[in-house]
Amino acid sequence: MERYTNIVQPVKTRKQLAAEETQRVIVEAASRLFLEHGYHATSIGRIASEAGVAVQTIYNAVGSKGELLSRMLDFAAAGERSPVPVPQFMREQAESEPNPRRIIAQLVEFWRGALPRTAPVFRIIREAAAADPAVAVLERGRAAQRLRNYRHAAQLLADRKALRPGMTIDAAAAAIFAIGHPETYRALVLDGEWDDDVWANWLQATLEAVLLRAV
Repeated sequence: MERYTNIVQPVKTRKQLAAEETQRVIVEAASRLFLEHGYHATSIGRIASEAGVAVQTIYNAVGSKGELLSRMLDFAAAGERSPVPVPQFMREQAESEPNPRRIIAQLVEFWRGALPRTAPVFRIIREAAAADPAVAVLERGRAAQRLRNYRHAAQLLADRKALRPGMTIDAAAAAIFAIGHPETYRALVLDGEWDDDVWANWLQATLEAVLLRAV
């Protein structure tokens, strides 16, 4: 049974904390090996050896190689807040914010921290997906998941009567998805000549112009 503090937040048990630490060790080992040797050249056995665990522990704690790749993306996106899921803490943050421009700024701030961390993982996924149908399915699934998450942000803007006239929830979510896409960041910053400041300012201005009604 979970114990609770006086502010009704669940306190993790030792078993839960140990399980999270085991998962973190495995994901970090997989990250090092995938980045150094590539996805296809890295076996589950090699990851187990790197992490100092049994092969079965990887399957029990995380799952298959593809699921490891997905968890790598989760950990990279969440950063110091991992293993808390990104949608959870972003939703909690946005729901308490009444200012539509601040909701957009929260998204920009999150991307500014997360996309440099996730860029190497997206590269692994992109390269692996070219030869592995299962990873291609993962790539499409994660993109669809991001679009669903952005629909929540769009709904919050709509609830605050902030969306431009005629802008639907789905259209707003698609705009957030496209403008903040990892490939857009890669093209403009990693492979282009923009720095993070220029990119972040462009993100904020573009999202406000596309999404928000004139004041």
